[in-house]
Amino acid sequence: MALQLLVAGGGIGGLASALALARGGHRVELFEQSAVFAEVGAGIQLGPNAVRRLHALGLAQALDTIAAKPDALVVRAASDDHELACLPLGDVAVRRYGAPYCCVHRADLHGVLLAAVRAQADVALNHPARLVQIEHSDDVVTVAADGARAWEGDALIGADGLWSAVRAELDVPGPAPQPTGHTAWRGLLSQAALPLAQRSTQVRVWLGDRLHALVYPVRGGELLNVVVLAEAAPTGDARDWDQSTSLDALQRATGRCCTTLQGYLSAVPTWRAWTLHDRAPLTGPGQMTHERIALLGDAAHPMLPYLAQGAGMAIEDAVALAEALRSVDSDGVPEALRRYANARWQRNARVQARARRNAQIFHAAGPLRMARDLAMRTLGARLLDQPWLYAH
Repeated sequence: MALQLLVAGGGIGGLASALALARGGHRVELFEQSAVFAEVGAGIQLGPNAVRRLHALGLAQALDTIAAKPDALVVRAASDDHELACLPLGDVAVRRYGAPYCCVHRADLHGVLLAAVRAQADVALNHPARLVQIEHSDDVVTVAADGARAWEGDALIGADGLWSAVRAELDVPGPAPQPTGHTAWRGLLSQAALPLAQRSTQVRVWLGDRLHALVYPVRGGELLNVVVLAEAAPTGDARDWDQSTSLDALQRATGRCCTTLQGYLSAVPTWRAWTLHDRAPLTGPGQMTHERIALLGDAAHPMLPYLAQGAGMAIEDAVALAEALRSVDSDGVPEALRRYANARWQRNARVQARARRNAQIFHAAGPLRMARDLAMRTLGARLLDQPWLYAH
């Protein structure tokens, strides 16, 4: 039976859920508060767990046109560039997990999802449309956007990010998102403009005292995404994911690194920054759904970027939500949403907790750093591989 479903948020999670739900035979009204559909940010790493689900949504060919498929993940010391560990990716990941490990530009993935959603006759895109009123009863959910007419649906899906308005309607206990004390800097490099020695087909990671950095290809290998995450005080609006900043500001927060890494940082023409906020890991399914309202992605379980699974978990949520609502009539929606939350909350909580733990490991200093480096040199790929995550 076709349901009428309302989706708040036009980012990656919202578009993935709209696509999955429409492919499941439902009608979708999607609301995005921005005047245009766009994504702020640069690179995203997509593990095989996320890539398999994008393939299941019919996006394999489109993903191939935008993705870089790195051949390895290499971890090095930020102080002297010494290699600590290496995990083969490429064909090895495909054989092991049934899909490649992909790196994409966030805007490119958003564009692929948006094109697929626009091709669905049963999805209506409403923008700019900021939800200002949400009412729900046993039978229906009603929303209004910026004084416009009201829409009714069998369910409302909150995919509206860390500062979710839909989450507030669930009255989920707990404080607002909390600052972590970490700041992220990002920039892009054209590979063609780099010396051959700096061009890369790998995900390269440098670990240092209270910081780590990543360089990996996106846009089919045309660009390199450069990211530095450090324990540094925020400088701008906590909700701004696109703060203007500089190499000088980055280096005041991190100090200087090895020559190889410094070469990448110095080559970035424009730096942007954002302040990392977090919520405690989920403790139960009631934090993801209540009656006819459900949350997915950052609205339910924000992910620190230390496991590279923020987009991946939102995509997993979207596919799981559509599966729970398959062949359900309106009366069965609350129970279907409970099934969705029961199926997802523990995995999401585990990923949240592991990302928090990785932040401590990646940024270790002193004796803990020495123990970490020794473990990586000894165990190598066994420490970097994540079968529990990628095979799910």
